[in-house]
Amino acid sequence: RSEHLAGVKNVAEACRGKFDNLVVLGIGGSALGNIALQSALNPATYNLMQGVERASEHASTGRGHPRLFVVDNVDPAYFASTLDFCANSSGGLRRTLFNVISKSGETAETAAQFMIIRDMLKQALGPGYASNIVAITDPAKGTMRKICDAEKFVTLPVPDGVGGRFSVLSPVGLFSAAMCGIDIDALLAGAAEMDKRCSNENVRENPAAMLAFLLVELGTALGKPNHVMMPYCNALYLLADWYRQLWAESLGKQKDLQGEMIYAGFTPIKALGTTDQHSQVQLYREGPNDKVLGMVEVEKFDRDVTIPTGLGVDALTYLEGKTMAELLNAEKRATEYAFLESQRPNYTITFPRVDAHHVGQFISMWQIATAYAGLLLNVDAYDQPAVELGKQATFGLMGRKGYEQHRTAVSGALGGMRSVV
Repeated sequence: RSEHLAGVKNVAEACRGKFDNLVVLGIGGSALGNIALQSALNPATYNLMQGVERASEHASTGRGHPRLFVVDNVDPAYFASTLDFCANSSGGLRRTLFNVISKSGETAETAAQFMIIRDMLKQALGPGYASNIVAITDPAKGTMRKICDAEKFVTLPVPDGVGGRFSVLSPVGLFSAAMCGIDIDALLAGAAEMDKRCSNENVRENPAAMLAFLLVELGTALGKPNHVMMPYCNALYLLADWYRQLWAESLGKQKDLQGEMIYAGFTPIKALGTTDQHSQVQLYREGPNDKVLGMVEVEKFDRDVTIPTGLGVDALTYLEGKTMAELLNAEKRATEYAFLESQRPNYTITFPRVDAHHVGQFISMWQIATAYAGLLLNVDAYDQPAVELGKQATFGLMGRKGYEQHRTAVSGALGGMRSVV
């Protein structure tokens, strides 16, 4: 919505030039979209660049867009090393902005991260520490909302009715993108264009409906429940992580909408072309014929590299004068041919080029395809009831009041099991 976009732009503009590091604290849908956008739309070496190189429009100030770190786990060594880097970088914690993303504020992982950085900032910066936190949370209720109101954090909303895995085109994903110089207007324009195409009642002209129908039919009636996404582009590889959550968590359901036990869902698998031609394609071609291979190709890369001539080795002369893009696309076509020869179903999604507009289209298409797939499977594509038991057991094991029975249940179930090293 326009007010959300305006809010993101206003907060990003207020923060611009003040911070060298942006640390996103979130998990699942609060992290995977942020990671995917950064990987797709900024250089692979973005965090290694000098500040001025990360945004030429800030050359006069000597400051560019901040480095981005998305900490989506509570691995203590990983978390501590990220905080150490920020604290020891030029400007230290004073020039580090923490973006805490949690609709409720009670997700254990994000709550723990927040409690640590809050204490760290208070000790390092004193009373003004709140200026180094931007929270994205429920606009009206919840634990994080209460904390934000009490401590005067700048906030952006998690829109009502938008679950984490569908939130990348909301402030959840747009704020870090805007902070790092990604064109969020183009991202949303691409998504809106695809949304219009995917509203077409003619299924053959509706890419999301076609994708959903084919994958559901292959995954159910034809016994192919394992769905591979294999981009032939490193920048798009982490979009496959985002897709995995979307496809798995939305469609993996024990019961249908009438409460009948159906055990629906597909297993999403990520791969990278050409890398995984040398690690997974053997299985895909000669192993169980239970997979659908989805390849993603790029027609025109922003940069290309020509293979030089003059090595003087006959076995390699066929490469001389060709480009790496030519080789990459030849490898993709060869793999597609190999799948066809093995009678393995596959499809290709083509990016004319990798930019914000086309990434927005891709995200929108898959979100709508997931909704259509939920209808075809007769499941609720927007809930995740199976996640709750693990959360409750974690609360019990960590001593949260009111969850003692879960601690007892875990101890009873696992107490007699032996660890094998």
